[in-house]
Amino acid sequence: MNKQEYIDSAEQELLHTYNRFSLVLDHGEGVYLYDTDGKQYLDFAAGIAVCALGYGNKDYNDALKEQVDKLLHTSNLYYNVPTIEAARKALAASTMDRVFFTNSGTEAIEGAIKAAKKYAFTRDGHAGHEIIAMNHSFHGRSIGALSVTGNAHYQEPFEPLMPGVKFADFNNLDSVKAQITDKTCAIIMETVQGEGGIYPAEKEFLEGVRALCDEKDILLILDEIQCGMGRTGAMFAWQNYGVKPDIMTCAKALGCGVPVGAFFMTQKVADKSLAPGDHGTTYGGNPFVGAAVSTVFDLFEKQKILDNVHEVAPYLEEKLDALVAKYDFLTARRGMGLMQGLVCKLPVGQVSARALEQGLIIITAGADVIRMVPPLVIEKKHVDEMIQKLEKALQAVNA
Repeated sequence: MNKQEYIDSAEQELLHTYNRFSLVLDHGEGVYLYDTDGKQYLDFAAGIAVCALGYGNKDYNDALKEQVDKLLHTSNLYYNVPTIEAARKALAASTMDRVFFTNSGTEAIEGAIKAAKKYAFTRDGHAGHEIIAMNHSFHGRSIGALSVTGNAHYQEPFEPLMPGVKFADFNNLDSVKAQITDKTCAIIMETVQGEGGIYPAEKEFLEGVRALCDEKDILLILDEIQCGMGRTGAMFAWQNYGVKPDIMTCAKALGCGVPVGAFFMTQKVADKSLAPGDHGTTYGGNPFVGAAVSTVFDLFEKQKILDNVHEVAPYLEEKLDALVAKYDFLTARRGMGLMQGLVCKLPVGQVSARALEQGLIIITAGADVIRMVPPLVIEKKHVDEMIQKLEKALQAVNA
């Protein structure tokens, strides 16, 4: 089949929950993707912040192939070595005490919510607790995750959602304080808001929320699904602030392409929250994803991924700032590390489409942000190439 035939087939057979670009990707190498026609694209989206190691990483691929030949699945009724090793490395990187592997970031959010509710139930001897979430946040599309997602557009068709959720304004400590009651059991937020428009938490805000949580025995849940795994220059974004959560969620680059997520917790939370029978997963933590996660942590160290982010991110920021200074329709740059956004007065969907014509993959966030979350292995020369292609796309839309 040719490209259009593949697209037509997909539109007839797949449930239409995505407005996809007219692009059928076939393979990747390094930081480039190739479509079924052989056209090359510089990838500054990484599968929405997933493929941190880029494409065609031999060590990663070999580790997965080796595990395929050994064992894919056992269920969680038994132990398996790859996942035990993955857990040890994940806990060392996060300085958390316990981890539960899921199949996605959304599942990790569901587990984090349940852990917080069970902690409060154990402590107080009753249910009926509340969670404070942030406006303009995004945590997933299942009912629990959607309930703590601060976007009415996503929520409205699926109401009634999970009760007991209040919303505060991100980076506004007084707004959070105003929502706290004696029923509050957790405060959940992204350390860097992603889908809402690339807004990093302010240090004073995060420290203030942590102090409130400590004072009132409220659990701080930090969603690191998009901003974690080295993207901001630290392994997890909260490590830039020195503000440790009680529960943390992670996914995306945790497996660099295989479906895996995780929620982490301190021993304090583990002692009073989920016990046998409270939570489970058939596929979560299977040997295949365990091998992937374990290898990812090894390769982050071997390839000095964090050092590369520290080297390339300031250069990317400098080049993006120059674009903002050059064009009136670009009004601001926001972000941390290799998670960057340009606020744009032009229709950002059109900019993304025109970028594809130039051989560049970028995505959007919120209503007016061009989002860049490239593989963490990009080099300065790739930044230069991206800027050149992006400028052509911007000029085409502005023409």
